[in-house]
Amino acid sequence: MSALTPRLALLMTLPPLLWAGNAVVGRLLVGVVPPLTLNLMRWVLTGLILLPLVWSQIGPGRGFAADVRERWRYLLLLGLLGVGLFNSLQYLALVTSSALNVTLVASSMPVWMLAVGRLFYGERPRPAQYAGAALGLLGVLTVIARGDWRTLAQVQLVAGDLFILAAIIGWAFYSWLLARPPASMRAPQRPQWDWAAFLFVQVLFGSFAAAVFTTGEQLAGAAPIRWDAGGGWGVWVALAYISLGASVVAYRCWGLGVAQGGPALAAFFNNLTPLFAALISALVLGETPQGYHAVAFLLIVAGIVVSSRAPRRG
Repeated sequence: MSALTPRLALLMTLPPLLWAGNAVVGRLLVGVVPPLTLNLMRWVLTGLILLPLVWSQIGPGRGFAADVRERWRYLLLLGLLGVGLFNSLQYLALVTSSALNVTLVASSMPVWMLAVGRLFYGERPRPAQYAGAALGLLGVLTVIARGDWRTLAQVQLVAGDLFILAAIIGWAFYSWLLARPPASMRAPQRPQWDWAAFLFVQVLFGSFAAAVFTTGEQLAGAAPIRWDAGGGWGVWVALAYISLGASVVAYRCWGLGVAQGGPALAAFFNNLTPLFAALISALVLGETPQGYHAVAFLLIVAGIVVSSRAPRRG
């Protein structure tokens, strides 16, 4: 794990900010666009945005198809976890949960990130990382208990809570796959793809999975898209934001941050998402944070500070 520099901190702060906006937008579009359809539309548009940036690398005679075929299992897994599954589950979660609650439950990600690293990659967490994860999890429990610990014994999880929990476990695997790629995706065997081409490949595989999910949603009788929402421009403005900001920019910064700082540190920064979601929700949705939310935010930020402390050298 690299030292926490201002540049690295910025790279790891931008995705939570943009993803918090994505959660709020997803909440705003409940009843306007079916959640799985929204995910497919998002990534198709993202692919179209990336296409001009990557055409010189994927066009005829570039060997793109052969490179993909050689690595299709790894790329399929990345696309399924990071594009198809995670975002579909997040939008489904927002149907029954608020943007603030979804992002706060997702703050348990450091626990899953450390667990995946330990169980599947032999990565031994430092004591500071355990402490930071505990603080972040304590913040999540504070929200679930609504500030009254006696209510934990009576908590009933709604569908949205379970959807986002499954989503973040999948995201933990996605982040470790980025940080620990197979030999075919490391130099000198790695294809000569830049970040845009690498994301484009993930979008291709992820959009295929999203199309399968959307087909099931439509066959189940999903309501039609309300294109007249927001004066006729609301859906398009929302799609532009989640495709460019929450997808292209956020995924680029996340990839750089994970590569430089490691998945564990990145997961702690991801806990800033509920802080940003609370601020945006208060401005846009009128979902005013409560006192226990402030306590949770302090615990989450404390978890970042503790976990990012450099280990002592003997």
